[in-house]
Amino acid sequence: MTDYELEQSMEIEALEAILMEDFKEIHPSESGLNTSNRCFQINISPQEDDIDESTTTPVQLALIFSHTEKYPDEPPLLSTKSLRGIPNEDLRTLKEKLQQEAAENLGMAMVYTLVTSAKEWLSERFGQKDSTEDLEEEAAKDEIVVPHGEPVTVDTFLAWRERFEAELALERAKLMPESALSATKEKRLTGRQWFESGRAKGAAAVAEESDEEDEEDIDFDDDDFEDDEEDMLEHYLAEKSDSSSHSSRRMN
Repeated sequence: MTDYELEQSMEIEALEAILMEDFKEIHPSESGLNTSNRCFQINISPQEDDIDESTTTPVQLALIFSHTEKYPDEPPLLSTKSLRGIPNEDLRTLKEKLQQEAAENLGMAMVYTLVTSAKEWLSERFGQKDSTEDLEEEAAKDEIVVPHGEPVTVDTFLAWRERFEAELALERAKLMPESALSATKEKRLTGRQWFESGRAKGAAAVAEESDEEDEEDIDFDDDDFEDDEEDMLEHYLAEKSDSSSHSSRRMN
């Protein structure tokens, strides 16, 4: 004759030793089971290899059971409760799965087997979802093309600044009057000093006026030169005629 109470007591001791703080006895009124017998709650999380430490709200459930009078020849009373992040529909699916496995394991202590099955189900149900999301995020990151220009280092910056200052000094020198360039070293202004003194603006204005005057210069064409030559010839003949008149008058 089977001693059910002894087998049930031994199983509870084994579960306490294996599960430790995840295993506790609760009052029958808290179990949600229709029984006055002793009730126990086991907190279950996904398998440790599938836990994502960066997740702020990992899933967790509670498996609540109570031994029947003829357990393990009868299945235990079972209930599932979400402790974190598990929808009620998933809880119902898991409960049906565990009840089916309990029926398949009659005749032996089965609670730890049901705990292991619940862990695997959590990992498959939620761990696969997380990994799929991670893969989608990684694929999206791969599609983003980040443009990379020439990296700026101290050497490249100094080289650029040297070229920039040289070009700036050259432009300033073009605007400076020759007197400033030929002045003695003691009196000569630096490009920066000359530019800040306001003379650069005057020089620029003079340069613009000079350009405008150059544009307004008269263009000579061939007709102009022909007119000048005719005028010179007429003037020469007139002078020669005057000279001849004066000579004839003197002779008379």
